[in-house]
Amino acid sequence: MTRTPITPNPRRTRLEHAQETAQDYAEMIAELIATTGEARVIDLARRLGVTHVTVSRTLRRLRREGIVTFLPYRSIFLTASGRRLAEEARHRHEVVVEFLQALGVPSAVANSDAEGIEHHVSRETLEAFEKHLRGSGRKPEAGSRKRR
Repeated sequence: MTRTPITPNPRRTRLEHAQETAQDYAEMIAELIATTGEARVIDLARRLGVTHVTVSRTLRRLRREGIVTFLPYRSIFLTASGRRLAEEARHRHEVVVEFLQALGVPSAVANSDAEGIEHHVSRETLEAFEKHLRGSGRKPEAGSRKRR
């Protein structure tokens, strides 16, 4: 096997890390609203495995970025921008999961691995995954995502 030289791109990686938290929160808020009718700080903290203080701080940042709206001790809502972010993150996750499963990776492992990959895969690579899935007769299925 030929070794591919590693080309570091720390700028891209920093930008991706900056968006990871926003994507995870938007996606989890959307899922909580869809499954329970509301998203609360305590529910986010439990599902994401962080403290309520961490959730509160992150929500304030996401509010400044126009992703969420909320009032103290009330439900959290996604803005239109937040809903788009959640939908895009969910789609990316589903495509990565389906691609990994098409390679023979077990479902639970594919879901776990996709949690990291979904944030770092480029648009071009994601499109190549989708093209491969369409060519193999598979396509990302709505609702195929299994969360923690």
